[in-house]
Amino acid sequence: MIHKYKATDKMGDLIEEEYSLLTVLSRFNISLGFGDKNVAEVCRQNQVDTNTFLTIVNFLSEDDYSLEHSYEKIDLPSLISYLKNAHKYFLEFKLPLIREKLILAIKSSKEDVSFLIMRFFDDYVNEVKKHMDYEDNTVFTYVEELLSENMPSGYNIGVFRKRHSPIGLKLLELKNIIIKYYPAGESSNLLNEVLFDIFSCEKDLEDHCRVEDYLFVPLIAKIEKERIL
Repeated sequence: MIHKYKATDKMGDLIEEEYSLLTVLSRFNISLGFGDKNVAEVCRQNQVDTNTFLTIVNFLSEDDYSLEHSYEKIDLPSLISYLKNAHKYFLEFKLPLIREKLILAIKSSKEDVSFLIMRFFDDYVNEVKKHMDYEDNTVFTYVEELLSENMPSGYNIGVFRKRHSPIGLKLLELKNIIIKYYPAGESSNLLNEVLFDIFSCEKDLEDHCRVEDYLFVPLIAKIEKERIL
């Protein structure tokens, strides 16, 4: 299968076509200002594994992406770094920014309505934090031990696979509450901006979970199998 993006494509063209992939750049610690360099040159300049980068961008941008053996092209330390940086993005930047905008958008509403919306949002953020803390402190620690040629006992990636549930459902509920029941009044432009951010964050979280489920988990399962054999 010929994938959408190749190592010889200019990085700038990739972003022009799929601006949503800007988040992928930041999660690989690739900064802007790469001129007319191609993907391979930019990755090499930033000490990023090119195959891992291309696997993720093609996975996220192709509706018919072929999953068969795609995880075999991935450098596992690069993938873990990418996933950890995604967690930081959500917990330290995106969700706090949405919270700030949400406060401004609903500050003129009745106090009880504002309180309920903010409590709903804060409960959701706590849920996301628990989800990602578990991955950072348990799953990734286990995988790092696996990479050191150990075979840790009492845990395997199947445990993670079984308990890895979607984290966007509560955000969907919040979005529906605002759309259906909240009268924005004079703050409609700001509230619409917040809703746009919520839609974007919801899609980003879904994509993040897909990378974990369809690229990260199969790769770890393969390593576990090799350790046992």
